[in-house]
Amino acid sequence: MAMQETAHAARGTSFLRFSIALQTLTIFLQAVSAGLLLTSSYGETLHSVGARVMYGASMLYVLAAVLAWKPGGGSPRSIWHASGFLALASVQVVLGIAHVPSVHLPLGVLMFGLSVLALARR
Repeated sequence: MAMQETAHAARGTSFLRFSIALQTLTIFLQAVSAGLLLTSSYGETLHSVGARVMYGASMLYVLAAVLAWKPGGGSPRSIWHASGFLALASVQVVLGIAHVPSVHLPLGVLMFGLSVLALARR
């Protein structure tokens, strides 16, 4: 029984690490598509689609944190971190729709840095 719980906890941690890596990658790709937004005709579409994917990755991070905590016996701290990222992603989407680049861009850089930090800590 203990061996089964250990395997389940390891899967939960792996899924959590995967979700953080996916979130980090999508935030990085948003920076790339922001550059394309300024230089190409398809940049706006790519950035818009990327925003949805990044938001989905943030929701996946919350799900993974809950799954790593409850059944796996992990720390609930990951849920707070993931929820914070989802809140930041929500603010980021609102700022992007409102065309407030003076806050939208620095917040994106902050989110990328925090996501890399979260990935390094896992």
